Amino acid sequence: MTSKGQAMRADILRVLRGASHALSAYDILAALRAGQPQLAPTTIYRALKALCARGEVLRIESLNAYALRQTEGGDQPVILSICDRCGALRESVAPDLVASLSAAAQHSGITPSHHVIEIHGQCHDGCASTPNHP
Repeated sequence: MTSKGQAMRADILRVLRGASHALSAYDILAALRAGQPQLAPTTIYRALKALCARGEVLRIESLNAYALRQTEGGDQPVILSICDRCGALRESVAPDLVASLSAAAQHSGITPSHHVIEIHGQCHDGCASTPNHP
């Protein structure tokens, strides 16, 4: 682990902490390019992969985006609830549900390597009660 890699991971964590919603790798790249104009997308993806592996950052598959992990226990799969209107992201942990899903996959002949559980809808913070037009 190089100090340059550590610095890049710290920079990405700082950008994600300042974001109000999940960011794509290119959003992160754009935020960091002001101070590092030669920064390449592969550098961002490599750092994001390391942060995801450490459980500090979550990849939101359906949005092709990343966000800080909110819950403790970075090795436990989470259920992501995503508001389609405002982008709010909530995490919950349901080990029994994940175990049931793993058992169902095993029963159908698939050994799970990881879980991606994402639920889309509208949050209760105003989006669900607001009409769906401008």
